[in-house]
Amino acid sequence: MNIDNAISADQPILTTPRLVLRPLQRTDQALLELYAGDARIAEGTRSIPHPLPPNAAEHFIQRVTVPERTEDVWALDGSGFGASALVGVLSLKPLDRQQSQIGYWVAPAFWNAGFASEAVRAVITHNPQKSRTLFAEVFQDNPASAHVLMQAGFDYLGDAEAYSVARRATVPTWTYLRRM
Repeated sequence: MNIDNAISADQPILTTPRLVLRPLQRTDQALLELYAGDARIAEGTRSIPHPLPPNAAEHFIQRVTVPERTEDVWALDGSGFGASALVGVLSLKPLDRQQSQIGYWVAPAFWNAGFASEAVRAVITHNPQKSRTLFAEVFQDNPASAHVLMQAGFDYLGDAEAYSVARRATVPTWTYLRRM
């Protein structure tokens, strides 16, 4: 692990009208396995394999909750508002020059309910890593995620490509930027 890029501060808890964004915890493992094991989720990301290997969720939770982690990862917890304790996940990875990259997914049962938009807006509002700029990329076959970013004030930068582990292929992406 590159300690130079490690996050030193405790990860803040963020709230929205229907969500609490909190660090992942061991009790999220079963739902994380269920949702991340869904091909629709895995194929929408660069790094989630499909099928999900045994213990992958457990190892992910361990990796992103240690003090020397290199990104903040929040559970989108809707349990206090009549939804699931885990409706999705949002990550914020610090880059150089006060920049961060944001990524997120929402479980299919909660698609089209505005949870991703709420979570992204919470990170923008609180700016927990004191970023000057946020970057994001979405696969071009996921216009709903692109819509979330544009509604949150991200500007389209251009087309690129990224490798998807689940798809075992390089996939066209749209890249976005938001100045804070």
